[in-house]
Order: sequence, then C-alpha cells, then structure tokens
Amino acid sequence: MKRQCRFIHLGAAGALALALSSTSWAQSGLPEPKTANGIEYVTGGFGEDGAAAFKQAEAGYPLSLVFAEDAGEGSRPYVADVNLLIKNEAGDVVMEVPAAGPYFLAKLKPGKYKVEATYMGKTQTQVVNVGQGGANQNVMAWKTP
Repeated sequence: MKRQCRFIHLGAAGALALALSSTSWAQSGLPEPKTANGIEYVTGGFGEDGAAAFKQAEAGYPLSLVFAEDAGEGSRPYVADVNLLIKNEAGDVVMEVPAAGPYFLAKLKPGKYKVEATYMGKTQTQVVNVGQGGANQNVMAWKTP
C-alpha cells in the first residue's frame, strides 16, 4: 500500500511539473520550443504580444532571425512559412526547419553559419556569426513586386 501511494504522489508531482512548464511557456507568449537535429529553437511571433515575447526571449538564444517582405517606402510586413536551412562552416546541415517565421530563435553553438531562407520560391543566403552571449539578430527581407 505504501509503495502504491508513493507512485501516485510521484505521478502527481510529475504531472504538476509538466503542467507548470507548459504554463510558463504559454504565459511568456512564446510557443513551446522544438528541436531540429538536437538544437532547440522557437518560431512564431505574429502580433504585438507575440513580437514582444520574442524580443524579450532573445537574450536566451544566440541566434535571432526576423523574416519580412520589403514592400518599399519603409514598409516591412512580417512573413512566415519560410523554409530555413542552416549550415556550419564545413557546409554540413546543422538544422532544417520547414516553416519558420516571422521570428526564429535558436540555441546554436558559437561559430560561423550560412543561413539559407526560402520564401515564396526565392532564396536568400546570409552568413551569420554566433557568439557566446546574447542574441545575434539578423533581418532577412524579400522584395515584393
């Protein structure tokens, strides 16, 4: 009987811990983190609250990408559904995310990476340097006709 009670208490404690961790992400305004090739990332951020949550979380992620359309005259509406491919200096694919944006945060190790982002069939490439500390934010914008 005692052993059964311990399992019930442990099960309840585990469920509570899981619920609290999910709640903390929900309260922060960020979607729950995912992993690609063992690297933690989070993507999303539409609306003022979503954008604010991502800006606040940037300090915990060494790489920050923002995707937008360059509609001219200073207008840069955010975009999503960006196919993202990140390669290390050797050219090896470090991570691939099929639908990112408008914000993308990743916990990459320090180093130089090549980011290939494809939106509406148009690919942009950018080399980014990821350091030890806070976020290295990069904006990628596609010209619209």
